[in-house]
Amino acid sequence: MAKKPTEQPLQRSGKAGPSRSGPKRPRRDAIAELPSREQILEAMASEPDVKGKRDLAKILGVRGDMRTPFKRLLRELEGEGILTRTRKTLRITSALPAVTVLDIPSDADPDDLHAFPATWNEEEGEAPRVSVLQPPNARVVPAPGDRILARIDAGEELVPHYTARAMKILDKPRRGQIGIVRMDEDGARLIPVERKQKEMRIPAGDLGDAKDGDLVEVAVKFSGRMMIPRAKVVEVIGNPATEGAVSLIAIHNLDIPFRFPASVEKAAEEVKEATLKGREDWRHIPLLTIDPPDAKDHDDAVYAEPDKDPANPDGHIIYVAIADVAAYVRPGETMDREAYLRGNSVYFPDRVVPMLPERISNDLCSLREGENRPSLAVRMVYSKDGIKKSHSFHRIIMRSAAKLSYQRAQAAIDGNPDDQTGPLLEPVLKPLWKAYAAMAKARDKRGPLDLDLPERKIILNAEGMVDRIYVPERLEAHRLIEEMMIAANVAAAETLEKHKTPLLYRVHDTPSREKLTALREFLSSLELSFDKTDAVKPANFNRVLANAKKAGKTEQVSEMVLRSQAQAEYSAENYGHFGLNLDRYAHFTSPIRRYSDLIVHRALITALNLGNDGLSQNETIKLPGIAQHISSTERRAMAAERETADRLLAGFLATKIGAQFDGRISGVTKSGLFVRLLETGADGFIPASTIGQDYYRYVEEQQAMIGDRTGEMFRLGDTVQVRLLEAAPVAGALRFELLSEGPRVNPSSYKRSGKRPSRSYGPKGRRR
Repeated sequence: MAKKPTEQPLQRSGKAGPSRSGPKRPRRDAIAELPSREQILEAMASEPDVKGKRDLAKILGVRGDMRTPFKRLLRELEGEGILTRTRKTLRITSALPAVTVLDIPSDADPDDLHAFPATWNEEEGEAPRVSVLQPPNARVVPAPGDRILARIDAGEELVPHYTARAMKILDKPRRGQIGIVRMDEDGARLIPVERKQKEMRIPAGDLGDAKDGDLVEVAVKFSGRMMIPRAKVVEVIGNPATEGAVSLIAIHNLDIPFRFPASVEKAAEEVKEATLKGREDWRHIPLLTIDPPDAKDHDDAVYAEPDKDPANPDGHIIYVAIADVAAYVRPGETMDREAYLRGNSVYFPDRVVPMLPERISNDLCSLREGENRPSLAVRMVYSKDGIKKSHSFHRIIMRSAAKLSYQRAQAAIDGNPDDQTGPLLEPVLKPLWKAYAAMAKARDKRGPLDLDLPERKIILNAEGMVDRIYVPERLEAHRLIEEMMIAANVAAAETLEKHKTPLLYRVHDTPSREKLTALREFLSSLELSFDKTDAVKPANFNRVLANAKKAGKTEQVSEMVLRSQAQAEYSAENYGHFGLNLDRYAHFTSPIRRYSDLIVHRALITALNLGNDGLSQNETIKLPGIAQHISSTERRAMAAERETADRLLAGFLATKIGAQFDGRISGVTKSGLFVRLLETGADGFIPASTIGQDYYRYVEEQQAMIGDRTGEMFRLGDTVQVRLLEAAPVAGALRFELLSEGPRVNPSSYKRSGKRPSRSYGPKGRRR
């Protein structure tokens, strides 16, 4: 807290202290010098009748030529949040609490952080600027763009100089409420993007420049005795219909930066292409990229050849080259700060929000066919059984021999090469597949979690709406690239640990005891068992999945196994990757789209003396904070991608109200059932009050709703038929009616002890 001044007031001629008629006028012989900040605050604290700058000037003897610089000094104090002006009255600003939530601006200097209070009464004037201290061994290390809980020190001086020590990095709340404007005969209304929020009227005078279909941010105000909420447009964000970008809603709802500042674009344009200086020349090695057919940036290339070392018979040498983003994006510079703020690229069906400007991501760093590109590469030697014998990292210039899609590479291996893949088949593709076959042996022996869930892909038409949805075929080419990327990631972590260089790990914790207990109870209801051991391994889950497949219960068990897993994240401390069954793992292979990988590249450059653009000491100190931030931006990206898919699918199905669909129960709660449609993957909800002709009790251990009287059961993973009753495209919400009947069980076996709810449901779910 800022201390209230206790010193004696300035000594002036005449009587001290205030009078009822106002402040005393100074004597004519008062010194007409510009007072200091401390003198101004001291005078204001000791003269409670001071109302404005005129009173203050009289008390301090300011006159003549000193008046203009005096006014300027007062404005500076206001601008710094030390003084507050209400109309013509000046007063000392309230002090910050000892513990305060602060927001660090996204454009703050990482080496000299400052922040402002997250909440501030505008009547107090400008929010005070707070210097954020960054001690070397701090447990919490904030960065630009973070919101922090901090301990505040105002100092001992009369003019408070606030400093803060971060106690915790907080998740930022979503921005103000946003929605779509819909014009009607009575004026306009707001269709909220949040499913739980209700529509609001927009008074005519509060519409601003918004038009029908515009996505807007609103302030909510209440009117009348009934305190009816009404919306006032404060910003027009855009029009998803005319811009053809449904993702615009999620981008703004989750505060995802999607336009690069001019300074970042300028910095990208000014970058000079990397040369061979200080690098190894690998342009003779026919590395090639294998990506989705619509990929625009290519950040990894692979090649394999037989190992000619007699000590490694039938062994393989595998090369993985990764775009050298660190060559262009330097620590602390403009592009680096923006990349950190974004944390990762975000992929939508209708657009990509990249982490780096196009000049970097799609040009200088993209491993284009036939063009020289700087890379950070790893050379790995494997035995015929897929055991890694050694590896080494190299900073290189490479030239991609070919740009292939998964489908074309797989077709060539399957005996259907084309004009480009035909000449590559014997010298490049077959050695790659042989090396992968060896790696697959070791992978199967290692036993990572074998939870291969299909992912649907949404294809849009020219208007930006859903054209079709399909599940891409899972090819061996996909697994080959995945396995080689995993191997490169492990090699990076091992090298950095060996050199005792701090790094960011990609970690995945062991499932919690509570989740394992819930899984065992659920499996027991399906007459399946789970090993009773405290040292649970992925192999335990794989056995359950294999048994479920034999029993025809793959969907139910896969869904529950997925729910039992912890969420992967980034950490400066290593606790292994449970899902991959690896002791150490780091993300190294996608620096174009993940900030974590850029950090690992810089760490390798520093550890191996590969250049002067490696991990700085300042970044090393901040690794815990960086890990927390990019874990948060990753979760934000996943939420945005999921929200956008939900909105696109809800819009696609909005014309099919009343149609019947096959689906699978994907979630069970007290309030009802979540159902995922088999054909489109769209998710919808069935309220508990509309299920069947009974009162349905939620039985957690069964992950089921069970009728009290009939024993009818609807359980996680069950296939059901539903009718679409309602679609809300803006909110991405669907409501279904359940048409199927469930199997019967003995209801008394599942009734919990205690008082039964007083309500019950009659035919068609109507309460009686």
